[in-house]
Amino acid sequence: MKNKKDLKNFSLSELEVFLVANGFSKYRAVQVYGWAFKDVEKFEDMKNLPPNLIKFLSENFYINRFKVLKKQTSKDGTIKFLFSLDDENTIECVLMKYAYGYSICISTQVGCRMNCKFCASTTGGLVRNLTSGEMIEEVMAVSRETGKTISNIVLMGIGEPFDNYKEVMKFVHGINSPYGFNIGMRHITISTSGLVPKIYEFADEKTQCNLAVSLHSAIDSVRSQLMPINKKYNIESLIKACKYYCSKTNRRISFEYALINGVNDKVSDAEALSSLIKNMLCYVNLIPLNYVAGKGLSKSKDSSIDLFKNILRKNKIPMTVRRELGQDIDGACGQLRIKEKL
Repeated sequence: MKNKKDLKNFSLSELEVFLVANGFSKYRAVQVYGWAFKDVEKFEDMKNLPPNLIKFLSENFYINRFKVLKKQTSKDGTIKFLFSLDDENTIECVLMKYAYGYSICISTQVGCRMNCKFCASTTGGLVRNLTSGEMIEEVMAVSRETGKTISNIVLMGIGEPFDNYKEVMKFVHGINSPYGFNIGMRHITISTSGLVPKIYEFADEKTQCNLAVSLHSAIDSVRSQLMPINKKYNIESLIKACKYYCSKTNRRISFEYALINGVNDKVSDAEALSSLIKNMLCYVNLIPLNYVAGKGLSKSKDSSIDLFKNILRKNKIPMTVRRELGQDIDGACGQLRIKEKL
């Protein structure tokens, strides 16, 4: 595979250019692209292709299929996977069952450079970006291993999606393609810790994808303590970018807020949050913190969660408290990877 290309890394237009340049008809690209999403193991399984094209594909491409290193199933039905990549790096993704169907949370990088203090993904720093093909294979591998049809995709696993913007957007368009999985843009959610320039760029894309912003505090000093990215792009600049996104797309933003005992769960924190986002086209996703060993942080008490929630409600801030999933299977992003020594 050393000099061969991962077929899943190619967009339809890239495949068309490559095949036409090598003497094949343009329509063959649609056929090959469709087969790439049908999870075939070898090129000989692409039954409607001529022998000379199958030979050409075998000589120039390979079909990437992840190796499952570990699989954990929670009592609530959540399934977590640790996959080995071609270069022996590892990533995680999680399959979750909801009333509307199955949702997958995928990784976008091997490791992460954001260094958020409550997150296991940052341990060891950033190793490399994932390719669009590797992200596609995450979805395919989980579907293959479970036999489940995935209807929703969340880019909230290991990594900062907007730190790998080009490949993430290529993935989004590939997974949305009618020749691919044909998953609607509104069933795809991209999360960011607050890379402000990329929020503007994403707004201008007008993809109809959902945007989730990891906020975790409405107070600069607290957010900077939890999320070093805030020292570069503070809350004021972040909210300005979010308002631009809302005005440009007319789509609602989700603010992710992990409730951490004694850190960001006080009455003053709830009031600050209410004041910051009041009248915005948004809602708040309150998340009881997943425990991560060695971080020295714990989730808020139930009484604090209830009080925080009630203050937001009183201030007419749309909100939900996320159902806690996978607590018995290293639920937080990056935990399984750490246990396997990255």
